[in-house]
Amino acid sequence: MAEIIQKDGTWTFDGDAVRIVPGRDKGVGLLRQTLGEVLVPLRALAGVSYEPGRKAGRLRLRLRDGADPLLQVTGGRLPEASDPYRLTVEPDRGGVAEYFVDEVRNALLLDQVDAGPADSYLLPGPAVPITVGAGDGTVAFDGDRVTLDWNWTTEEAKRSGGAREFRVADLRSVEWAPSRGLENGWIRFALAGAGQSSAPKYDPHTVELFGFKKDPLMALVAAAVAVRMPHPAAPASSPPPPAELASGVSAEPERGPEPGPAPAPAPVPADDHDALLRRLRELGELHQAGILTAEEFATAKAAILGRF
Repeated sequence: MAEIIQKDGTWTFDGDAVRIVPGRDKGVGLLRQTLGEVLVPLRALAGVSYEPGRKAGRLRLRLRDGADPLLQVTGGRLPEASDPYRLTVEPDRGGVAEYFVDEVRNALLLDQVDAGPADSYLLPGPAVPITVGAGDGTVAFDGDRVTLDWNWTTEEAKRSGGAREFRVADLRSVEWAPSRGLENGWIRFALAGAGQSSAPKYDPHTVELFGFKKDPLMALVAAAVAVRMPHPAAPASSPPPPAELASGVSAEPERGPEPGPAPAPAPVPADDHDALLRRLRELGELHQAGILTAEEFATAKAAILGRF
């Protein structure tokens, strides 16, 4: 197990997942404090890095595209203080951070984790129910229904229609954008079948954000809703293949001969770590191809790991 404890937070890696607990330092953003503990499974990771600095270093997790609903809806626009996958590391703890990186990278290599895009969410998203008031309104979400309520800053044309309520099943998309310069941000709920949205100031399904402290919390609402909607990269469902061909011959292709016994690991010098890692990769490929059973793969993997 690898663990690094800092004022900014604590990261722990047990071989299967990275557990992230935000710190209580004043530099920890409100979004991270509200989101709380995050458990990132190994299969959701694309990489990890440590960037040393004179005053402080940065430990960063890189998640697979599409694995996390929060990163999906924010699209790289979260401010640094709100990023749950960044940890500020004090200069004298750089060695611990590098060890943490090595442990995670070795696990990614040994488990042959695919670093490519994910076609389903691998993290559960923020907990519900969740309610956030910011900008010209308040959004409440209970896991099924979204409610928008307005305040005194809301434009009269939008407020006059009263509160809005709809279900996740009625949505086509949910979007979040931060305030930038003089341009306000928003969280927008696009309903299926609805026409083009009005400007955020007048749209009854959009909360306009003015750039204040609680604005990033609306990203948590957007993520909680998005994780309950179809994943944007989910494969289209295809019809099941016919049981038989028109001629009456089975559509199932002929099976070849059963594979023989699993090949024994080739002898490798005990101190040649590069060769051991290559052999682990070969074993992983044999397991994925179905030549090695899960039990055979685990046995061979354990034998090689014992030689590091």
